[in-house]
Amino acid sequence: MNSTLYIVIPCYKEQEVLHETASRLKVKMESLIAAGKISSESRVMFVNDGSSDNTWPIICELHESDPLFSGINLSRNRGHQNALLAGLMTAKDLADMVISMDADLQDDIDAVDAMVDKYHEGCDIVYGVRSSREKDTFFKRFTAEGFYRVMSFLGADTVFNHADYRLMSKRALEGLAQFKEVNLFLRGIVPMIGYKSDVVTYERGERFAGESKYPLKKMLAFAMEGITSLSTKPIRFIATLGFAVFAVSILMLIYFIVRWAIGATVLGWASVICSVWAIGGLILLSIGVIGEYIGKIYLETKARPRFIIQDVLDDKFHS
Repeated sequence: MNSTLYIVIPCYKEQEVLHETASRLKVKMESLIAAGKISSESRVMFVNDGSSDNTWPIICELHESDPLFSGINLSRNRGHQNALLAGLMTAKDLADMVISMDADLQDDIDAVDAMVDKYHEGCDIVYGVRSSREKDTFFKRFTAEGFYRVMSFLGADTVFNHADYRLMSKRALEGLAQFKEVNLFLRGIVPMIGYKSDVVTYERGERFAGESKYPLKKMLAFAMEGITSLSTKPIRFIATLGFAVFAVSILMLIYFIVRWAIGATVLGWASVICSVWAIGGLILLSIGVIGEYIGKIYLETKARPRFIIQDVLDDKFHS
């Protein structure tokens, strides 16, 4: 079986961790090559997502010192998912299997061995799944696990406790290339590809250095992106809510007519004001959700490029 492996790593302002990441991955790749599990043509591909620090110069330095390291420089910052896709689509034509992982060394690189083994057993997709979240804060654990449950409830096919640490074969990547949507949520798109898949569990570690690139605001935006990219159930909920509110209003109308007919005085300004605010809030929320979908439709119809590659450092790459 063909065994050229590329490890694709999106990088945004990762100057603090790149040297350590490269050092550990070099040891891992050399051990896999020595064991005959991957070919000597295998590479580690760093994707610079428009970083304003020394991320790209460090990638250039690593490539010049060792051909094991290759690099892609995007023309501007396009976000984690687009940067990852740029790396995957470039590596697709150079490798037989590609593993994606983050640069912060939180993903256990020892899980790479098990992923490669499962690829040789015939798996096209191998998901890296966290075995536990004991190291997370209560808030982080609660929100993360809640996100996966909400996604499942809304009908989005995702792998529980899986982020973007996964192996994909060339065939799986060719399948991914057929998905042309601009609004990317790879955790939900990859399971749609099909083919034989399996999971490898690992313990996620602490970030080696630097700061997380996903504060709460970005995490919430990412969650909204995933939900609205993969499911139309929120719009259906709005329709159901609209029918429910309409039914309640009909019942209330009948109630007030009966009260008026028997001569009873209708009191309750407070209840009227609360109803107005409640219904007004629901309307605004509904408009916001629908607007989110309309915005996505607008971006899709534009068909703008998801990324533009400015430079590629790889001795096997031919533009």
